Amino acid sequence: MSKEDVLVLYPARPKAMEQLEAAYTLHRLDEAEDKAGFLAEHGPRCRGIVTNGHAALTRADLEHLPNLEIVCCSSAGFESIDDAALREKGIALTNSSDALCDDVADTAVMLTLACRRDLVAAHDYVKSGDWGRKGMYPLLSALKGKKVGIAGLGTIGKAIASRLTPFRVCLGYHSRRPKPVDHAYFETVTELARWADILIVIVPGGPETEGMINAEVLEALGPQGTLINVARGSVVNEADLIAALTSGTLGNAGLDVYLNEPNPDPALTALPNVTLYPHHASGTVETRDAMAQTVVDNLRAHFAGEPLLNPVYTLPESVA
Repeated sequence: MSKEDVLVLYPARPKAMEQLEAAYTLHRLDEAEDKAGFLAEHGPRCRGIVTNGHAALTRADLEHLPNLEIVCCSSAGFESIDDAALREKGIALTNSSDALCDDVADTAVMLTLACRRDLVAAHDYVKSGDWGRKGMYPLLSALKGKKVGIAGLGTIGKAIASRLTPFRVCLGYHSRRPKPVDHAYFETVTELARWADILIVIVPGGPETEGMINAEVLEALGPQGTLINVARGSVVNEADLIAALTSGTLGNAGLDVYLNEPNPDPALTALPNVTLYPHHASGTVETRDAMAQTVVDNLRAHFAGEPLLNPVYTLPESVA
C-alpha cells in the first residue's frame, strides 16, 4: 500500500518523526539546499505539510502545492503561515494551542509572581551579601486583592485566570467579544490597563495585534503596574515599552517573548525592572512532545476522513 506524500518544512520531535516516517513518504524541504528546486520537484504530489510557526509558508509556495489538503503546525502561533491563502484554497490548518496551554499559563503566573515579588533582584540581594550588610530587603506589595487584566481570554487566557483565582485577585479581561465568564469585560485594552494593576497579554500574533500594547496602554497601566507578555513579541511596541520602563511610566515587566529573538534589544534587557525568560513558556519535554503529537494525530485524522483535533478554522463543507 502506497504512503501519502507529506512535505516537512520543520521537523517534529523525535517520537513524532518516527511515527510520521512510518506512516508517510516524507519530503524533507527543511534539509534541502536548493529549497526552491526541491519544492518545485516534490511539492505537486504532497497532500500534507508538517511545520511549526517559524517556517514560512507563503501564497507563492502554494502555487507549487496544487494537491495540498492540510497544514499541521506544531506550535500555537502561525504568523509565518499565510492562513488567508490556505482558507481561500480550502486547505485545513491545525495548531497545538491545547497541548501547550498548561505550561504557558504556569509561566504567566511565574512571571507575575517574579515581578511583583522582585525575585531576580532579591536573589541577587542574597547572593551578593547585601542582605547581611544592608539588612532587610525593602517591603513589597501583596498579590492578594490586586486587579489582574488578561488581554485575550482564549484557551490559555482562561487557564491563567483559573490559576490566579486562588490568589484572591480581581480578574478582568479584554477580547474581541464578551465571554460567558464572571470576570469584568473591557471593550478596549486601554480601558483594561487603566483598571488593572497587572496586565497579562496572551493574544495571537499577526498584523491585527501588532503593537497593540503601546505607550497609551502602558501609561494607563501606570508606574505601579506590571506588564506580562506570554503572547508574541510583535504584540508589544518595544520602543514604547523601553521608554515606559526607563521613565517610570510603567513599574515593571515580565517577558517571555521579544521583538527580535533570540537577540532582544540590549536597551530592554539591561533594565533593572524587567524579568526575562527566553521564549520558553512551553519548554518542557512533556509539552513539546504533546505539541508534536498533535501533528501526527491531525494528519492521521485527516487522511482517515475523521474530524481534526485542533483546527484553527472551520472550512465550508463544499471545500472541507
